[in-house]
Amino acid sequence: MSQPAQVATRPNVRVVLFGLMIAMMLAMLDNMIVSTALPRIVFEFGGADHFTWVVTAYVLGTTVSTPIWGKLGDLYGRKTVFLTSVVVFLIGSALCGMSGSSMFGGTDTGMIELIAFRAVQGLGAGGLMVGVMAIIGDLVPPRERGRYQGMIAGIMAIAMVAGPLVGGFITDHLSWRWAFYVNLPLGGVALLVLATTMHLPKYRTEHKIDWLGAALLSVGITAIVLVTTWGGNQYDWTSPQILGLAALALVTLVAFGLVERRAPEPILPLSLFSNRNFALISIIGFLLGFAMFGAMNFLPLYQQTVQGASATNSGLLLLPLMFGMLVVSLVVGRAITKTGRYRAFPIIGGVVMTAGMGLLTQLDLGTSKTVSSLYMVVLGVGMGFLMQTSMLIAQNSVEQKDLGAASGAATFFRSIGGSFGVSLFGAIFANRLADSAAGPAFAGGGGGEGGAMNLEKLKELSGPVREVVLGGLSDAISHVFFWAVFFTVAVPVLAWFIKEVPLRTANEAPPADTTPEDQAEAALGRSPVA
Repeated sequence: MSQPAQVATRPNVRVVLFGLMIAMMLAMLDNMIVSTALPRIVFEFGGADHFTWVVTAYVLGTTVSTPIWGKLGDLYGRKTVFLTSVVVFLIGSALCGMSGSSMFGGTDTGMIELIAFRAVQGLGAGGLMVGVMAIIGDLVPPRERGRYQGMIAGIMAIAMVAGPLVGGFITDHLSWRWAFYVNLPLGGVALLVLATTMHLPKYRTEHKIDWLGAALLSVGITAIVLVTTWGGNQYDWTSPQILGLAALALVTLVAFGLVERRAPEPILPLSLFSNRNFALISIIGFLLGFAMFGAMNFLPLYQQTVQGASATNSGLLLLPLMFGMLVVSLVVGRAITKTGRYRAFPIIGGVVMTAGMGLLTQLDLGTSKTVSSLYMVVLGVGMGFLMQTSMLIAQNSVEQKDLGAASGAATFFRSIGGSFGVSLFGAIFANRLADSAAGPAFAGGGGGEGGAMNLEKLKELSGPVREVVLGGLSDAISHVFFWAVFFTVAVPVLAWFIKEVPLRTANEAPPADTTPEDQAEAALGRSPVA
């Protein structure tokens, strides 16, 4: 059985946090940097019909591996498992940078190699994301965890803005390969800092890894991600390919549930969902990812087309959203540490995020950058109340031995929600645009490669025609936010039923002389708060 984690001294936490923040920055920055470099990669390798797989392979590897990394950390100790994930990520980064080189056969196979190596990189990234959250859970008791997770939320916000800027600079002034090589020195620093300063408890288990459960979960998640990626894009929603993948996902996930009920150490313990708070926060995480990642993809599109911003400037125009998210995350984290109370924050966050989505439905051809920035501040404030509070509640709802599995599940549901959101909102956008006066200008574009080429032609349109096209675009984008409201409004409703379980003040096991009932209560943090 695993031994309880000991709380690290405050100086050690600060040093370790530095390494963890670098690792989190790597995982968050990478996809955004690479997205900026993709046009240059396609120009060099060709294979424009496969370029979306450069992103999909990474997302797939991350989503599939997240629950598995979390459970491995529970079983064998988080330090070794986390450092392994960093190494896998760096190996994948190096291989991505060497794609299409003479070492692997030249540019003829460059795109295929890059896709394969991006999957390797994504496998490592899954461990980075869940590992950071779980390690903070090992180092810091729940009562003090809010302030540190608020800092991690700030890193996420910074990465979302810095990614396009760094990617644009690298693409313009260096080779696109440095979009991957830049990870190596940063990752090396993170490895050195964490290997020498991070001291976590070592876990020993008599159980074997649940390989069958891991395989079924991986197949099921892969099928779900492919359905959300291909549905309405490469294939019609009613096509044999999509229906077959949906059936595969259903069958494998049902089989996964049956296997997990009998496994000695399940990859994703189903017993976690018997806890009301954990079940509720998992659904909230799914909806948060659904609305946030799905709808937010359309803000840069609005800025670059309707408001005429460049790709780099559209990243800067997201600063108000990130500022609201960063400030509120830090304030909420400190408030939770000071008071020990958290139930009100997801309720407030859900209400404010819904208000922000509602304001974004007002975007039109005449909306100024100042007004749209104010709308984004409101959305960012709502997200700031929710981002790390949801992870804190998930971790406080389980015993210390299941911390990695809980962190992995929380991250997993948010990622899956994002995949569904991108797919559904993309379909809503495409249908609304096709029915508008702008539809003929984007016929066949669908937001993919053709769509990108048609957007470039906007500048060539005459004034009146351009006004009509941009009006249709702004209407389709605001329509996406209109539908997002239906999902965000469920967040405060669900959060209302969260029970205020006192945050534990130490990561320690219950005394040996307590009854099983007392131990269960203490494990869930129901002992009095000091």
